[in-house]
Amino acid sequence: MLTDHGFLRVFWTHEYEIAPGVWRSNQPSPNRIAGWAARGIRSVLLLRGKSEDHGFIRLEREACAAHGLALHRVKIRGGRLSGRERFLELLDCFKKIQKPFVIHCKSGIDRTGFAAFLYLLAETDTAPKVARRQLSLRYLHLRRRRHGHLDFMADAYLAAFEADGIGLRAWLETVYDPVALTARYNAGERMP
Repeated sequence: MLTDHGFLRVFWTHEYEIAPGVWRSNQPSPNRIAGWAARGIRSVLLLRGKSEDHGFIRLEREACAAHGLALHRVKIRGGRLSGRERFLELLDCFKKIQKPFVIHCKSGIDRTGFAAFLYLLAETDTAPKVARRQLSLRYLHLRRRRHGHLDFMADAYLAAFEADGIGLRAWLETVYDPVALTARYNAGERMP
């Protein structure tokens, strides 16, 4: 509760339904996981990258097991862009995860917002510009924070989509280059 700022999330859940049966949230406590199970949630998708022995992961794993929720984990970096294989793993997870499910990271703002953006693009017919709103002030996401590279990646995909209609998976497999995008972002480049 102290080392992971869990006391801040006792009353602030930052929970939103992004599509039928798909929710975004911040790090849950064991009590919230019990509540999710009572509401019919079947699966949880954890995006955080700490070791398996870290306290919050152990608590989450135990709570999910106790309440019959499947726990899936795809580690997405918070402070820099993840590699292509990690985002493809996330898209694959979206295909197999049982609904209803909850996606979360620590605060449910940046990594979770980006995963929600990718989910809407990959699994629904949501317009890309509408899906992009998952990374917005409505969810407390600030573009200029250390997670601004996620905005830059989202905007790079949207520019490619608008230019030639490339699908998300195809873009990730053939165009996405985290090193080049990071260099462009660090140089202050802005997407049109």
